[in-house]
Amino acid sequence: MCNTVAVTRARWTVETTPLPEHALSWLRARVGLGEPLPEAPVSVPESALSEDAFTALEAVSAVSVDAEDRLGRAGGLSYLDLLRRRGHGSLAVPDAVVQPASPEEVAEVLKVCVEYDLAVVPFGGGTSVVGGVEALRGAKSAVVALDLAGLGSLVSVDPVSRVAVVQAGVTGPEVERLLGEHGFTLGHAPQSFERATIGGFAATRSAGQASSGYGRFEDMVESVRVATPVGEWVVGGAPASAAGPDLKQVVLGSEGLFGVITEVSLRVRPRPGAPRYEGFVVDGWEAGVSLVRSLAQAGALADVTRLSDVDETEVALALAGSRAAVVQKYLRARGVRQPCLVILGWEGRSRSATLRVLRGHKVVRLGRAMGASWLHGRFNGPRQRDALLDAGVCVETLETATRWSSVSALREAVREALVAELGAPIVMCHVSHAYETGASLYFTVLVPRDLSDPVGQWERAKVAASDVVSRLGTITHHHAVGRDHRPWLESEIGAVGVSVLRAVKASVDPTGILNPGKLI
Repeated sequence: MCNTVAVTRARWTVETTPLPEHALSWLRARVGLGEPLPEAPVSVPESALSEDAFTALEAVSAVSVDAEDRLGRAGGLSYLDLLRRRGHGSLAVPDAVVQPASPEEVAEVLKVCVEYDLAVVPFGGGTSVVGGVEALRGAKSAVVALDLAGLGSLVSVDPVSRVAVVQAGVTGPEVERLLGEHGFTLGHAPQSFERATIGGFAATRSAGQASSGYGRFEDMVESVRVATPVGEWVVGGAPASAAGPDLKQVVLGSEGLFGVITEVSLRVRPRPGAPRYEGFVVDGWEAGVSLVRSLAQAGALADVTRLSDVDETEVALALAGSRAAVVQKYLRARGVRQPCLVILGWEGRSRSATLRVLRGHKVVRLGRAMGASWLHGRFNGPRQRDALLDAGVCVETLETATRWSSVSALREAVREALVAELGAPIVMCHVSHAYETGASLYFTVLVPRDLSDPVGQWERAKVAASDVVSRLGTITHHHAVGRDHRPWLESEIGAVGVSVLRAVKASVDPTGILNPGKLI
């Protein structure tokens, strides 16, 4: 039996930013707009949780089997997730939502789930775009979403050591507010910043937009407290250690398969002064790659260092409205024929080293207004997805990383794979994170939606792109593996690597209740 629930875009939604009319006009002319996708009521099955299991869970934590509550924790924020919530495609809905208020309650919930053989999906901000929080039950009789929003405290701050202990359910904006009261910042701001949580950052090895300055999330972690079905596990603690393999790194990126992260000890920094963001343009993708590689290998990256290709730059200028014509005229006067936008942002690092490297490259400076514009809209991507869906557009992203010698070949191969499957999409790409040996590539795809098969349209394109990515780079730089990337994991880490992960899983989760169907 199913309950038919009208979709109200409740807890799982993000704030929607409408597309301005000039952006819609540009999209219509550049790629075309599809037919709006009608929303259909979503059928939510009756909970399969037994009365005995419900009673046992209720004795240790807050629990709900309400259809709206369950729907609000059904999946993440990928394009396919959004389609499913509009009634297109199959949506896996948890049988219950459990909301513990402490790490101790999490441990008690896991005991009950082992006793009643219930699958458990840890749920933070629900921002996964790779099926990481999909409510899969595997061979279990029922699946519960373990909503960690109740673990929302800053536990402690050690200002001498600059270490803060933060519970897993604290969101990006909230951790900055809490740390700011003590004069510190974490500095971790991925595009999911507004919703994503500390536990999710750790479970997926997240990378923030300012990773060149602050490091990736795993670089910030001192220790992790984890609830497992066989007991509590605390890994890390010292600033450095040679006490065997680093088990902290086994937990980071484990995507809820090895335990539920309840607290993270983090390295924090004093809050910086006013940030400075500037826009620059180089002529052509290869010139831009050369510039960013020079910055990385000279140790002169800005805290935020981002290079957009010609297509992404075209979109950025189109969205700028009336300013676009002025900028384009200026660039033509400077001899730029293939403009590629470079955004550099300093939040703590000195600009001098960066500017010394820039002087060795042909760079056109657009100034602080362009940098401020990017900073103002840095989180707009997730907010505009519903507006694009309403306009009949398939919009999705994928990312990877590779060595500098393969960056351009990988970019071109992914573009070719997507065009072969989708016809004439806009395929935008930017270097989102740079390292001494290579860089991450982040792709955004826009194409009129295929009304006859909107789910299959993207599924086929993603498989084609992932096949290319797996040959030339990593299957994921920061989105994690989840369900979507799982078919390509073994080709990256090998059969032995998969066996190691399975052995860890068997040790800490012998009955297999934790996040079935993900990672391995």
